Amino acid sequence: MSVIRQPGIMGRTTRHRVVGVTVALTAALIETIAVGLWFGLVVGSRSTSTALAGLGILFCGSLLRTGVVGVAIDEPADLLRPHRLGAALALTAGWIVWLYVAEWIGGVPGVAIATLILVGVLTTQFVFERRVFELRSPVRPSVASVLSATLLAVGGAVLLVSVWFVDAAIVSPPISLEITTVVLRIEPVQLGAVVFGLLAFVAHQRRFRRLIET
Repeated sequence: MSVIRQPGIMGRTTRHRVVGVTVALTAALIETIAVGLWFGLVVGSRSTSTALAGLGILFCGSLLRTGVVGVAIDEPADLLRPHRLGAALALTAGWIVWLYVAEWIGGVPGVAIATLILVGVLTTQFVFERRVFELRSPVRPSVASVLSATLLAVGGAVLLVSVWFVDAAIVSPPISLEITTVVLRIEPVQLGAVVFGLLAFVAHQRRFRRLIET
């Protein structure tokens, strides 16, 4: 029987797509802001206060993103339960380990090795996060989880490259106003954050589409 003749199926499919795009956009926005602010505070020279502030921002963002997963599978329960806090802590630790490895090794090898490690950490965290909300979910990672983790890790690599290897900024011609002249300047890390956000959206869209449909 044609799907067109089954409005219930069409309505459910459309609803799944709308929900998938909405939660993916929300998760990507949260992750971009959290990772971007944390990265901006701790990359390069850092103090104890900036490191602690960045850690707090990163953890809060991870906790909110974990909550988005619960909403995606229709279980928006208390985020402060121990196992759900554990999922947020695992995500936070993954980004910290990624930056530590990249800085410890340094250069292009550091970026490459840290990216591979982040793929593994994020894939494991995705599986754990799904187990937190769905007790009967598979233990082994799915292809969608690996692809989503890879996209996010590549986005992280773009952030590192934009800070470590790109010096040129985009500067607009002077814009004359009535009382002053304005020059727009776009730094490489800002472009890196935009690329990270786009990759995060694609990654979460693939992942949440599978979560919602299963």
